[in-house]
Amino acid sequence: MSFPRYPAYKPSGVEWLGEVPEHWQLTRLGFEAWVRARLGWKGLKAEEYVYDGFAFLSTPNIKGREINFDDVNFISQARYDESPEIKLSRGDVLLAKDGSTLGICNVVRSLSCPATVNSSVAVITPSPRLDSVYLHYLMSGNGMQQLIQQKKGGMGVPHLFQADLVKFAVPLPTPNEQSSIATFLDHETAKIDALIAEQQRLIELLQEKRQAVISQAVTKGLNPDAPMKDSGVEWLGEVPEHWVVGKLSYYAVVSIGATPDRQKPDYWGGDIPWIKTGEVRYEDIQQAEECITELALKETSCDLLQPGTLLMALYGQGVTRGRVGLLAIPAACNQACAAIKPFSVLSARFLELYFVNAYTHIRSLGNETTQQNLNLDYVRGLEVLLPPQEEQNLIWRSCGERIKGIDSLLGCSFDAIALLQERRSALISAAVTGQIDVRGLVPEASAA
Repeated sequence: MSFPRYPAYKPSGVEWLGEVPEHWQLTRLGFEAWVRARLGWKGLKAEEYVYDGFAFLSTPNIKGREINFDDVNFISQARYDESPEIKLSRGDVLLAKDGSTLGICNVVRSLSCPATVNSSVAVITPSPRLDSVYLHYLMSGNGMQQLIQQKKGGMGVPHLFQADLVKFAVPLPTPNEQSSIATFLDHETAKIDALIAEQQRLIELLQEKRQAVISQAVTKGLNPDAPMKDSGVEWLGEVPEHWVVGKLSYYAVVSIGATPDRQKPDYWGGDIPWIKTGEVRYEDIQQAEECITELALKETSCDLLQPGTLLMALYGQGVTRGRVGLLAIPAACNQACAAIKPFSVLSARFLELYFVNAYTHIRSLGNETTQQNLNLDYVRGLEVLLPPQEEQNLIWRSCGERIKGIDSLLGCSFDAIALLQERRSALISAAVTGQIDVRGLVPEASAA
């Protein structure tokens, strides 16, 4: 759908804004809003959270379409009263100003209970000249988000300083236009968000299907009529009677990688791929982000691993720990990876599928004192299943075909979400900067 433009434009004098409608004003955020944030909570600790009290919002609570007041921590009234300047009111705009979530924005449309924010969230209260929902969309638009990224500072953790934020240019349509833009974007983004949610539900179903296909094949086999036996392993349950159950160390050599000394430039920049845990992603490993030299191989404990070696991430934040990937090239790896070289009786492809299925179990084995990191003893002690070799090959080929079809559908869904998100961002940016004129496009029911 194409949208109309305003009849006349003028230069804004602001690089990210370009031209704006001729009758719009230009101002700064600090002139049109009260901007503030809490610097700290005087040593507030998680033990002080109470069962019911005053909502204490953090960045995860403002990430969705609406602010999440359900999954929230609560603080006492004494703590809430410490910072009256950041007690929230309807119409406040909230902006994440720290860390990897820098720039996430939302607006307080309603308050189910008294609430405040932690020190990672800035509170922006618009003046009567500035519509809060319009401001929320303006802050969420591509131009403002790019400006936030340009202005971020801080040592280590990205941070947006209040002194920079108040200087941000704000295009100021008439109050009625701001309201029209806000209403239009509420309506249009709701439709896009509903389509995104449908794709996300489809992705969840496809991922469940994918996991079920793998689980059935690598723990029950392809013959539904095969006699079964108790595996003796609680999380595995029954397995085909003719399969062998044993520890990984019986069927593979398991070793660990190393990191050559970073202070020795002769060890780095060679032509030998060197793999880190972040590159182990349930897919064949075809290349590396860094390479080491022959000298590093000779003088350090790094080994050159051959194609067909399975790597498992021993450490890593989030979902990384426990993931596997099969080397498709000769490469070395760091000490956060276990290198698994199966003997001839065990197919690396079958083992890869087996570990995909065992991911949750593997992650439960870690050492809690070291962020649940794994080590070689854990990996070597993993119980694995050993069907006859021919059956292993049949299983991974059969699974591969079925997974390929599911992955194709998953790819389509991820692509659809990316396109929808691009359209959403572009629509917001066009409306809040006046590149389209939405005054006559506000849905009648919403405008009434």
